[in-house]
Amino acid sequence: MLLTPMGELAHKRFLRIAQELGAVLDEAAVGRDSLTAAALDVLYDEKRLLAVSLLAEVHHMPTVGRHLGVSQPAVSAAVARLERALGHKLFLRTARGLMPTDVGARWVRRFDRVLAELRYLEDDVAAARGTMEGVITVGTLPLVRTHVLPCAISSLLAKHPRLQVQSVESPYEQLCAGLLSGKVDFILGALRPLADKALTSEPLFADRLGLMASANHPLNRRRRIRFQDLREFPWVLSRSGTPLRESLATFFAAHGEAAPMPTVETGDLAMVRGLLLQGPMLTVLSTHQLRYEVDAGQLCVLRFPMEGLQRHIGVTTRAGAHLSVAALALLAAIRECSPAE
Repeated sequence: MLLTPMGELAHKRFLRIAQELGAVLDEAAVGRDSLTAAALDVLYDEKRLLAVSLLAEVHHMPTVGRHLGVSQPAVSAAVARLERALGHKLFLRTARGLMPTDVGARWVRRFDRVLAELRYLEDDVAAARGTMEGVITVGTLPLVRTHVLPCAISSLLAKHPRLQVQSVESPYEQLCAGLLSGKVDFILGALRPLADKALTSEPLFADRLGLMASANHPLNRRRRIRFQDLREFPWVLSRSGTPLRESLATFFAAHGEAAPMPTVETGDLAMVRGLLLQGPMLTVLSTHQLRYEVDAGQLCVLRFPMEGLQRHIGVTTRAGAHLSVAALALLAAIRECSPAE
């Protein structure tokens, strides 16, 4: 008996699932003579793993039951059976709801990766049959939401209208957690130093930054703007610790100047846009992020040289991840829509 092409797809995904669940079984077996065959049967159950995954996210059994279309006792029984089979408590009841134990949190991450492999398998089989479909989940950071990602999505959906794309706008740390669990396919935006060896990144382009303000801003009438002129106006910037703030601090320090202290800190581009349009605030952003307002004559890039101030924009993925055909197609479209160096 030889595997068909569809069988090859399924087999590759199964090996990855077996690796994740095998690691759970190995850890559960530590200090015990052996695990029963029933533990294997209990673990290889998609609905049971999904119930545990949802419970780790929402911490509330009735909510999990409503989502899955089953009763709360059914959810409780599924979790209890898995705990008995593995010999470990996965959740503890707290004032904040049912929270994963330490071992529960480790295993839930592996369960989530198993569920991701099953989703990818469905997408791969559909693509092999000639229809690209499924859901692609992209963690998006501010810069790419204006031009690069919309361009890539439009290009891809024109060829494959049955695809769906979910954009997740969360703090970088939360996006990384979703990436490691398989709930996020990849992160697109400004690259940061990778603190986790389980992540890998691919630079796409270097994005130059500019000093931006309202088209009616007093500094827009000046041919030459000095550092001391900037101190006369309030600033709106991204939060402390972000790549933009660190680059800005380095730029000012290189010129012997103190970095501006923002009056407003936000990562919300709509908030930045509104503040710039309403008053004399300044900001430093990629000109791509507010290109439509600049083209419309509402905002402007001030004549203040900021040579050397740039960010590297790229894609962050989980090391060793085998994304679905659909996710890889979106990545290819993103590369095509990225500006040339």
